[in-house]
Amino acid sequence: MIIDAHTHVWPDKIAHAALSGNRLPGLVARGDGTVDGLTRDMSESGVDASCCLGIANEARHVDRVNEFVAGLRSPERFGFGTVHVDLSVEDNLASLRRHGITAVKIHPLFQRYALNDPRLWSIFEAFGSEIAVITHVGEGGSPEANALSNPGMIRDIARQFPDLRLMACHFGGYKLFDDAREILEGVDVVLETSWPPSLATLRPERVRQLIQRHGAERIVFGSDWPMTSPAEEIAAIEALGLSDDEVKLVLGGTMARILDVPSPWRR
Repeated sequence: MIIDAHTHVWPDKIAHAALSGNRLPGLVARGDGTVDGLTRDMSESGVDASCCLGIANEARHVDRVNEFVAGLRSPERFGFGTVHVDLSVEDNLASLRRHGITAVKIHPLFQRYALNDPRLWSIFEAFGSEIAVITHVGEGGSPEANALSNPGMIRDIARQFPDLRLMACHFGGYKLFDDAREILEGVDVVLETSWPPSLATLRPERVRQLIQRHGAERIVFGSDWPMTSPAEEIAAIEALGLSDDEVKLVLGGTMARILDVPSPWRR
């Protein structure tokens, strides 16, 4: 059972504008950002289920995004909601609970707050083990935006909140692979594999070494659709030289455990 831990979709009427507005410099989208587009690409690539990550760039959009994400819920889609530090802890939690959301996406580049912002840490403290978190980490914007997240911040969050179910996108540091490998090796955090425009742009032996040292039980496959092709990212993982058991954990077993869903690959 292949589970894609990292996709983005928007309502049809705003998908094009949202995708254009949130695009990282130098990257060309491979999909259209719609639910139908994701469904087609899942079918073509053999993905059984996708996590659809909602992002509210501004606090006033949080509840609307969470309502949309909750409406995506199906056997093939898991909706990850959003929070914002400009809302109180209570208001953030109320929105998530109102819509039955048990996991959120944080995106410092677009939401314009740092991973070490005390207001965000107050939200993490309130989450405990109830709400899982997946967050962008690393570069992709201006120097000021890039400074809002780095592997060291992920390490500090993992140590401060040991009960938090924390996942770090892009191996814990987009365009900061070596720093992430050095800082996060052995830290109790799940690392996600997306690396636009493709994981295949990294040397396979470096990725394989990181996965085997960190443990495949703490690695999840993510494509970052619509910015990459899920089929190509799956092929890149299968070409890393991992064992069959490691590949199954990365492509779905680890995420099935985090989501608490049945899977023959779950361990």
